[in-house]
Formats: sequence, structure tokens, C-alpha cells
Amino acid sequence: MDAVITYVDGLDPVWQRQYAEATHRPALSKRYRDWGLLPYLLRGIEQFMPFVERVFLVVSTKSQVPSWVNEEQLKIVYHHDIIPSQFLPTFNSTTIELFLHRIPDLSNEFIYFNDDCFPVAPLQPTNFFTDGKIVMHFSRHYLALNMYKKQTRQSDHMARIGANLKPACSFIRPQHTCTPMLRTESEALYQKIGTLLEQNCSVLRTKLNANQYVFTDYLYYSRKTINERIPTKHCSMAVYSPERIANHILHPTRPLICINDVSMNKQKQEQMRLKLHQAFATRLPAKSRFEK
Repeated sequence: MDAVITYVDGLDPVWQRQYAEATHRPALSKRYRDWGLLPYLLRGIEQFMPFVERVFLVVSTKSQVPSWVNEEQLKIVYHHDIIPSQFLPTFNSTTIELFLHRIPDLSNEFIYFNDDCFPVAPLQPTNFFTDGKIVMHFSRHYLALNMYKKQTRQSDHMARIGANLKPACSFIRPQHTCTPMLRTESEALYQKIGTLLEQNCSVLRTKLNANQYVFTDYLYYSRKTINERIPTKHCSMAVYSPERIANHILHPTRPLICINDVSMNKQKQEQMRLKLHQAFATRLPAKSRFEK
């Protein structure tokens, strides 16, 4: 079993120049903000998920690889290694997610992490995969009032096409956590509807994008899912104080924590950054093999 992490450092001057050239605007969105917590994600995987054999870090260019990374242990994958050239450069995570199954030598069972989800207590392989199926809770929805929900609906629509099902007025949404995936099933779906998916690939996010949900939805409709929750504590910075999030890191009630970024003023951002780093450094003080 492998793990795949997509990562972006929005302060990288090379990345900022590429972004400005491609989009004709500055990269100011919180979407590209790096909290500096990637070492703790890697430490959490090593300490609490010892069944993970390899970890792949997906980045746009060499300048995006943090200087502290041990590249003998952490497998670096560049966008051009997996994404067709006509879709590069891209600054759209949903486009990147459509091509993760193309990572060379990736195991069939792999777990996809955004860099906002962290293991903070022991996990088992069965939290993610059982009998060749993925473990994932799905909920059903009818309204798509924002871009995220519209992408979720689009992913469901595409998955239904791949599974030879008729359109529906409702759509499913996977649980917001790290995502167990099956490479061979992702490849099979792409063989079926890759042309449709590629039609909506874009440099920046749009409501027409499908994301990685298309692959988990396809597994759901193919009866290759176990509809159980992956044990995750979800903390939005819009609702949770820095102290409260830190407490969930230090005294976890669930083995995974997902910390959702939001727009905030600089003072709160620095308070949040300090508290998160202090909590993670206390919970996971030892360097992992992925660090120099």
C-alpha cells in the first residue's frame, strides 16, 4: 500500500512567476497557502501507518520540493511525469487528481492525501481497504449551490456514465478525509471516459471540473466500496480556535484530523500557525525517514 500527497508552496518565486504568466493574475488565494506542516504529515504516516510502504509527493517543478526532503526515501513526482503536456501548467488540484493513477510503479491500493489531513494516532489497513474494496462513507445530496458541490455533482455524473447508469437528480459525496483508491479501477474508468474528463481540464478551478471523487463514485456504483466512515476529526479554522485544534492534535479522539483552511487576517494566521506547529512538534517530535 502506498500514499500519494499533492503539495504546493504558494510562496515559491518560480511557481508564482509561472502562475502569473499562465493566469495574468497574482497568486493570492488561500488555496495555495503552505502552513509548513508537511513534515508532520510524513511523520504521522511513518509512525501511525507503518503498513504504508512508499510515499509519493506530487509537485509541479523542482523548486516546489522542500529543501529538507530526503529524496532517497520520498518519491518525487512532477506534473509532467503524469499529466499530458496540453494541460500544463496547471494550478488546479482537480486536474492534477485525474492523473494520479499514472504515477509510475504506484501500488494498486493507495491512499491520496491533501496536505491538510494528518494521522495523529494509530491506524490499521482495514481503516482504508477490506477484501479488495475501499472503505469510504458516502452521503446523498440534491442541491449544488457552490463550486465545490457543483464539482461533486459533476464527478458523480461522470462516474455514472462510466458505470453505464442513467442520470439521476441526486448525487453522492464521499466523506471529506484522505481517500483510499484503486489504481487499476481508476485506469479502467479513464479508459472509458477519459475523453470526457479531459474536456473539462483547466488551468484554474471551474464548476465544470470533476475531481478525484469521480474515481471513488465509480467504485461505489461498481459495488467496490464499504460504506463506513474513516475515523476523521474535521476542524475548520472558521469555527475552531487555534487552541481547540491544537487540543485535538495533542489528545486525538480520532486517528485522523483534517484541518480546513479559510480566509483570515494576518494576526489570526500567525496565531494559528504557531499553535499548530507547537502541537504537532509535541505530538510528533521525531524526524521521519522522509526528512534529511
